[in-house]
Amino acid sequence: MKIAIIDYGAGNVKSIEFALQRLGYESVLTSDSEQIKTADRVIFPGVGEASSAMKMLESTGLDKVIPELKTPVLGICLGMQLMCKYCVEGDTQGLSIFDAEVIKFDTQLKVPQVGWNTIFDLKSNLFKGIENHSYMYLVHSYYVPEHQHSIATSEYDLNYCVALNRDNFYGVQFHPEKSGKVGERVLKNFLVNCRQ
Repeated sequence: MKIAIIDYGAGNVKSIEFALQRLGYESVLTSDSEQIKTADRVIFPGVGEASSAMKMLESTGLDKVIPELKTPVLGICLGMQLMCKYCVEGDTQGLSIFDAEVIKFDTQLKVPQVGWNTIFDLKSNLFKGIENHSYMYLVHSYYVPEHQHSIATSEYDLNYCVALNRDNFYGVQFHPEKSGKVGERVLKNFLVNCRQ
């Protein structure tokens, strides 16, 4: 299986590569559109600020490539947010794969949310074999409100969408590569059980 991790300077990709290796899979880190288009699975990571990350995608033409992919794609953290229509952070127009807006937490709780939190209302093969209220690791100040394409929910002063799915596109706000065995199960499910 050919797994491409999109390289656009906005991802902490080593932990993803190591998590895949623990599962017995090799991956290629690439910004080459042909390598990405011909991969069996594509992972779209992201750490950092939305508008600068989007500019990096646009500078390589990947903003046009990603929405046209037909193979399963997994957006992680900022990667998921950039797959949405709009991010308040940096007044950023996203890839519009998901018709959703990404807004900032307005709460008395500490922002960013950093650490372990539970996910529930699991609705996809991405979460096959994973129990409701399993813990995942999150680091984020912005979130997607509850949404029609939600496949998992979390709660941080309010319920919000922590995972999305539309056709072959999946997005998770949490970091599966940093979420222990349960997170590795999410990655394994993406590779094995998510075919559309």
